Amino acid sequence: MADDIPLLDVAGLDPLSERVYLDLLAQGRGSAARSAEKFGLGLPAASAILESLREQGLASRLEGDEREYIAVDPGYSLRAIADRMGDQVLRIREALPRLVEMFERVPPSGIDQTQTTILADADAVAAWYTRLQHQARTEFLAFDRPPYVSASLDPVEATALDRGVSWRAIYTIESFDDGTTWEEVAELAEQGEQARIAPALPVKLAIVDRRAALVSLTLEPGRISALVTSSAPLIDALHQLFEFHWARSLPLTESRVRLEEGVAPPHGAVAGAGRTRQPTPEERALLALMAVGMKDDAIARQLQISPRTLRRRSQELMLELESSTRFQAGLEAGRRGWL
Repeated sequence: MADDIPLLDVAGLDPLSERVYLDLLAQGRGSAARSAEKFGLGLPAASAILESLREQGLASRLEGDEREYIAVDPGYSLRAIADRMGDQVLRIREALPRLVEMFERVPPSGIDQTQTTILADADAVAAWYTRLQHQARTEFLAFDRPPYVSASLDPVEATALDRGVSWRAIYTIESFDDGTTWEEVAELAEQGEQARIAPALPVKLAIVDRRAALVSLTLEPGRISALVTSSAPLIDALHQLFEFHWARSLPLTESRVRLEEGVAPPHGAVAGAGRTRQPTPEERALLALMAVGMKDDAIARQLQISPRTLRRRSQELMLELESSTRFQAGLEAGRRGWL
């Protein structure tokens, strides 16, 4: 059996050493001369194997000139070896998480290590967002939605707009409830930002010159993490995502409504007159916020008008657009080119 299937290779015995050991175990005792004759070995080689078995605790050497060896009870010797091996396996298992972590830190061969970085805290995300704003030379695209990690009105954007960067941002209804105000959007619009509003956005996003992007990995407050990348295919996919939502979002006005100050609606603003005129910036703003589903109280707060004035103006616009619901009013406004 020992000639066909190695039994003790896991204990560190090569096939020849195992055959010598099993012969010693079967005979009870042996010597280098006997092992050399039986297995066709030189005397030094046979002596080395028997000494190795002794060092491993599998054999003992007897006193005397013959240098005879006897096998140690395997119930003790092999069990001791098995226990040592079990301890080694346990240490390997305990080291596995650390070894796997070391392996995963190294990107596959040929991958640029600088292409993608994971940001795991709010400070790092805010720092990278500011860095990308500074780096913008031609274009900056953004999904603006909560949760926020920095001040809503960042002076870096104004500086970028001054140097001619094309800046497009899509806001959500939540943007105006959590961080962004209508005054800030109006101020940035006056400086050149193109702004639109959508009911919702899937991620927070910033794309700079189509060469770098920052995209959120979580949207839970208190668990801020993001991915920053220079991978061209990934940036291209994120750019397509931005353009998809941009085409389906509604434009925001360049200035906020001041109807509380007595600005009256234009004459003839009912009974279909809108078919032959263009809406005012104030009307565009009101229609955009209505169309994305923002609630009356939030619209009134953002446009700094009273809820009563808001209801009156929305009713007048719906009448002019010959619509019975705000959804229909949004569709008709889009059909007429108002949004």
